[in-house]
Amino acid sequence: MNTIKPSIMKKIFLLLAMGFMLNSCGPQENPDPPTTKPTVTTGQIIGITATTATCSENNVTTDGGSAVTARGVCWSTSQNPTTSNSKTTNGTGLGTYTSNITGLSPNTTYYVRAYATNSEGTAYGKDQRSFKTQQEQDPGDGSFTDSRDGKVYNTVTIGEQVWMAENLAYLPIVVGPEACSLEPGHEADKYYYVNGYNGTDVAAAKATTNYQTYGVLYNWPAAMNGATSSDANPSGVQGICPDGWHLPSDAEWMQLESFLAKNGYNFDGSISSEWDDPRLKIAISLASATGWAASYFLGVIGNTNTAYDIYRNKSGFSALPGGYRVSGGRFSRIGIEGGWWSSTQIDTIFAWDRKLTYTESRVDRLNGVKGNGLSVRCVRD
Repeated sequence: MNTIKPSIMKKIFLLLAMGFMLNSCGPQENPDPPTTKPTVTTGQIIGITATTATCSENNVTTDGGSAVTARGVCWSTSQNPTTSNSKTTNGTGLGTYTSNITGLSPNTTYYVRAYATNSEGTAYGKDQRSFKTQQEQDPGDGSFTDSRDGKVYNTVTIGEQVWMAENLAYLPIVVGPEACSLEPGHEADKYYYVNGYNGTDVAAAKATTNYQTYGVLYNWPAAMNGATSSDANPSGVQGICPDGWHLPSDAEWMQLESFLAKNGYNFDGSISSEWDDPRLKIAISLASATGWAASYFLGVIGNTNTAYDIYRNKSGFSALPGGYRVSGGRFSRIGIEGGWWSSTQIDTIFAWDRKLTYTESRVDRLNGVKGNGLSVRCVRD
């Protein structure tokens, strides 16, 4: 019979004892993960005025293992603001939220960060946003009187520009549609039209509903009033505009479009990037809330779906469908389309214009025939 050596018995005993001790400890539980501060991202700044702005699409993406008890944005004129500066409070928990920033000073640069607070403290968005408030409006802003005929025009401030909020209606003379500015030797002649009026009596033309609603249609020589083409910003071309105002260049139209697209005026609430075409979705924000033919296409001017009400004429530009007069002598498209000249020519026949149509969500930039009759909007010097 074989016997086990004492040294081996000792080792076996030790192994059995260790196994018993391990089993007696019971199952091992994982410790609770450490709690951290939340994670939050800062949204985009839109709707900037002289004293307010909106920071949309802020997002608390994680709570760090502890409930988020406060969230919002904070801002200051110094970089990297904290909740010890000005702030909003926009609920609790995870998800996206929008913050309305108020009490700002005009013409001032501000810095904004989103924040979220839990039991571990307050976290801030990695990226801060900056923006500059608009200049405070002049005491007389909102309307002005054209000294040439005493007509009062409403105005609107959009970004850093002040635009007429109505079509120009200055009418020194009027001609019927039979007059053709493309006849040889007449290319530079100035022509003034009232849509649908076929006579030459200024008083009679002014008595028409179309004049009182849509103003005057000018061919490009009349709109320029003898000035040469300009694509400067500002154009420096008074043209047919009153004193203190000028005909916008193509570059000034682009400035308007870019501001709207990047500041929350797209029909779907999106913010266009610097690579996007800024004209694609802003038409409804430029168009008057009424007076356009109906259409059911997505996001277009004529779509009366209440979902678009917050964007309808949001800019205050109040563009009207005054139609146009083709160079051959025919009035057309009233109620469904509007067109406006710029001071920038393309060549001897064409100049840049802008067009809005009831079936479109975009602003069209077109090469208009200089002999056509289009509306005019002026910009304050």
